[in-house]
Amino acid sequence: MAFESLSSRLSTTLKKVSGQGRLTEANMEEMLSEIRLALLEADVNFQVVKEFIANTKELALGQDVLGSLKPGQLVVKIVNDELVKLLGTEVSTLSLNNNPNVIMMVGLQGSGKTTSTGKIANMLASKEAKRPLLVAADIYRPAAVDQLKVLGEQLNIPVFEKGTEYPAQQIVSEAMAFAKQYNHDVVMIDTAGRLHIDETLMNELRDIKEIAKPTDILLVVDALTGQDIVTVADGFNKALSLTGAVLTKLDGDSRGGGALSIRHITGVPIKFIGTGEKLDQLELFYPDRMATRILGMGDVVSLVEKVQDVYDEKDTMATFRRMQQGIFGLDDMLAQMQQVRKLGSLSGILKMMPGMANNMPQIDDEESDRKIKMTESIIYSMTPQERRTPDILTTSRKERIAKGCGKNIADVNRLIKQFEESKKMMKGLANMNPNTGMPGKSYNPNRPDPNRKKVRHKKKKK
Repeated sequence: MAFESLSSRLSTTLKKVSGQGRLTEANMEEMLSEIRLALLEADVNFQVVKEFIANTKELALGQDVLGSLKPGQLVVKIVNDELVKLLGTEVSTLSLNNNPNVIMMVGLQGSGKTTSTGKIANMLASKEAKRPLLVAADIYRPAAVDQLKVLGEQLNIPVFEKGTEYPAQQIVSEAMAFAKQYNHDVVMIDTAGRLHIDETLMNELRDIKEIAKPTDILLVVDALTGQDIVTVADGFNKALSLTGAVLTKLDGDSRGGGALSIRHITGVPIKFIGTGEKLDQLELFYPDRMATRILGMGDVVSLVEKVQDVYDEKDTMATFRRMQQGIFGLDDMLAQMQQVRKLGSLSGILKMMPGMANNMPQIDDEESDRKIKMTESIIYSMTPQERRTPDILTTSRKERIAKGCGKNIADVNRLIKQFEESKKMMKGLANMNPNTGMPGKSYNPNRPDPNRKKVRHKKKKK
């Protein structure tokens, strides 16, 4: 995560004070000094840091301690609340009340505009049932049009393009007419990257804005940029009146503090965050959830939402029923691994769990991904019968499988051993009583009790 170093520093600092029974001005000063350094080292704007520290100090020393909280815990709450204020307090979404809704993407070169354009279009198509049209208005960067066309093919979303020979203004004007003709309710305009001080190119954006009348103008900013993000955001905002920002490369290991300053300095809300390179790795920005992530307290709500998006309830229940019947093959294990993989990197998942962000073991996501791919290649080298009933795997079969996927027989044996362990664990889960959380079947009031003694009634004499 881009705020990883900041998260680590703040968590350590707050941990020192959270267990203290009494707060004094002296230990408050020590703690605030640590927080000040952590924010500055993370590239947070100096003016923002100054105001943040002043507000935190005033609230911490001016509040009575609640009966259910220790003084140190109250400070943690205050810091969390101040972070939420800094990040924007409320969730800011797109304006989708027009037809068509026009979203104009702007920003510096290399910030990730084209990819973000595809990601937002994908989110609107899959979650909002919209019919987006992608418009290739970047006529300067080599292969920019081709990149958008490839994204459109991958997402099955149409792309309006006229190459690079026509002015961007003309392309946008014709795209708007095309969108109305073919009933596209969202138009995503991918503009060329430019510096906010390049007056000629900024005039081009003003022309496009006048032609398209966008409902949203989103600035795409790279979380690795540092404090320059604020200057860039301020320049684009003065020229175009931005409605929001998209923060990309948030999965990178960076200080990322410049992004914390955007909302406070410019008033432009962060609307989306990019959490990876894949086209479904885009999230709405929730200030309160990001604050808890930064403070190392996890983000359970986002994790649950990810699971709900990825897991197919019917497939999951079908697998569960198969387990209850004692049927669990290599296909089932592979399907579960692939579903977990859709959630993102293992380290990213663990960071969303409370208490794990700064206490998790070292995880090599590339190595984990490599192992999953190896597992896939071995299983795909088996016949359907071998996947269903791995017990039939003899040495000669294993040798054939190893040769088929380019691995050795030891890799195949390791997979079989892993499968047997998973099978035992799944069998235990299938036999779990959901009412008690203990092994054994759940109570059914309509099922006869096998331990109950039968009572024979004597027939009455007539």
